[in-house]
Amino acid sequence: MLTVYKPEYGDLWFRERMLSDAETMAYNHAWGGTIPFPKEHWKKWYDHWIANTDGKRYYRYIKNEADEYIGEIAYHYDSEINGFIANVIVYAKYRGNGYGGFALDALCAAAKENGISVLYDDIAIDNPAVYLFLKHGFSEDHRTKEKIVLKKEL
Repeated sequence: MLTVYKPEYGDLWFRERMLSDAETMAYNHAWGGTIPFPKEHWKKWYDHWIANTDGKRYYRYIKNEADEYIGEIAYHYDSEINGFIANVIVYAKYRGNGYGGFALDALCAAAKENGISVLYDDIAIDNPAVYLFLKHGFSEDHRTKEKIVLKKEL
């Protein structure tokens, strides 16, 4: 059984590990791949994403039956699209177990509980995660040469 977990500041080691893992971040190749997340940035990031969200951000970990962190879910308000962008990352070593579907459904449920009526995501055109989003009720809003923008009415 998977669970949604609000990380504490000291738990950010997992986010750092995930973002620095080339296999996990391969989906992000169109935007640079891995993402540095050094410890000196943790406090500012934690305050912004978890402690003081202003109703515009949500961030949680997903934990498995063994109480291990297996990924993250998040959304944030994007002023360019005037809407909320979804984010789901499953750590590469845990992929292929159906965790992505659980994570996406949990994120949509949290967004709906928080009064959000529509979620979007922009996914690189060659990222197979598009199929996961389509399978879980998202539809294509539009596309460019680089990305597909998906939308789900909650």
